[in-house]
Amino acid sequence: MSAIVQLPAARSRTAALRDYLELTKPEVTSLVVASALAGFYVASEGAFNWLLLVHALLGTGLVSAGTAAFNMYLERGDDARMRRTAQRPLPAGRLHPTAVLRFAWALSLGGVLYLAAFVNLLAAVLAFATWGSYLFLYTPLKKKTIGCTAIGAIPGAAPPLIGWAAARGSLSAEAWALYAILFLWQFPHFLSIAWMYREDYARAGMRMLPVVDPSGRATGWQISFYAAALLPLGLLPAWLGMAGTVYSWGAVVLGLAFLWVTLRAALRPSNLHARWVLHASVAYLPLLFALLMLDKR
Repeated sequence: MSAIVQLPAARSRTAALRDYLELTKPEVTSLVVASALAGFYVASEGAFNWLLLVHALLGTGLVSAGTAAFNMYLERGDDARMRRTAQRPLPAGRLHPTAVLRFAWALSLGGVLYLAAFVNLLAAVLAFATWGSYLFLYTPLKKKTIGCTAIGAIPGAAPPLIGWAAARGSLSAEAWALYAILFLWQFPHFLSIAWMYREDYARAGMRMLPVVDPSGRATGWQISFYAAALLPLGLLPAWLGMAGTVYSWGAVVLGLAFLWVTLRAALRPSNLHARWVLHASVAYLPLLFALLMLDKR
């Protein structure tokens, strides 16, 4: 009898854990951690410090997860108005806002303090600046200007800088090259998402470009413009001596393939082509960073 009584409670705990995990946006956090890994690996000199890498990725992951949870807390009302987010833990009423706020603070503050204690102060400061600018600059601007994507790309490109700072304790031109690549990459990535869910964003009052561009033409050509800009920018690590021929050719192939997908979306705007851009962007960045790590000089 006791087992029958306890079973629902056990299921409830499992569901709650699943909801708290959803708050951390695991897909986004995984990409953040992978980008920090690339920055750390490329910046490393001499004997590779595996323990420092673990500390850097753990701290970065905690801050990223806390930022995601804070974002869900701040935008819970908007999420309730959008179909794709209405079933998130807060708008669906599965978690209490106070509990989520405490969870977000614990992850965010814990991650920054962890980086300061076990990595270095520069990495912690970069993580804190990323957290603050994303939540208190980019998030409110989403309802005020279509330029919000550019503002959001500033903190969004920081993970390689955090990884680089963790490995070296300083930043250099090479670190900013990785930052520039990730900065530009975010435009086709997020504009493709915004195009697919433009009606949702409109219901929530979000001032994304696709919301004010019903035809999709301006959105499509902006996506292609940034994909084209990634072609020469993707070669910057090779020009700076960070990687060799394998990376250079790989960057060209990846850049051309990505550009081709975006041009199709620009010429024939549709949700299907926007989804292809999204898939291409998700493939492009990890493959580019993997090539850079494999062909590191």
